[in-house]
Amino acid sequence: MKGEFIVLNFLQKIFSCKEPSSKEIAKERLRLVLMHDRCSSIDSHLLENLKEEIINVVSKYIEIDKKESEISLDHEEDTVALVANISVRRIKRED
Repeated sequence: MKGEFIVLNFLQKIFSCKEPSSKEIAKERLRLVLMHDRCSSIDSHLLENLKEEIINVVSKYIEIDKKESEISLDHEEDTVALVANISVRRIKRED
């Protein structure tokens, strides 16, 4: 039920013709600032563990070149993105 509410709320935001209130704008800006602070203060050890775990999970399903793969956090204006550039050798077949 909660998932349905989230989807409905998302669709209302996309298709709504009314201008957002100053309260809604302030709330969204605060959310972005908090997200940016959390991501930019990530410990380098934690980031290395995250990279290693992502590579290990992807390796279960796809043969990759670990030396040629990169995972990083990119910061642009008001967003932070986890970017994974993983060199794929081949797709593993299920036995």
